[in-house]
Amino acid sequence: MTVILDRAEDLTTTATWHRVCLVDELELAWGEAALIAGRQVALFRTAPTEVFAVAQQDPATLANVMARGIIGSRGSRPTIASPLHKEVYDLETGECFTNPELKLDAFATRLVDGFIEVEL
Repeated sequence: MTVILDRAEDLTTTATWHRVCLVDELELAWGEAALIAGRQVALFRTAPTEVFAVAQQDPATLANVMARGIIGSRGSRPTIASPLHKEVYDLETGECFTNPELKLDAFATRLVDGFIEVEL
């Protein structure tokens, strides 16, 4: 017997831009946590007009601590090291340099009229 089910729901999700705060409210080279559309996000201002957004949850421990991580770089790649086990992640892609089995969700950011917006 073959059963065919119609799905009424659309399984595709569309990302939306969310205004978070003024870029000047973030300190350079420092992380801050934000709750955006019900999701904990870690924001990092690495230059006057450059902000990165990644999941606040550490993939290795599932603790919400990434905003307290250590900002650095690997060559030209901006990184964040988890404050718990020091796993190092690429801020642009979320790839883990120290353990390829781990990945940190990374989100697009933009500046609009002096405000940081994050795409979720």
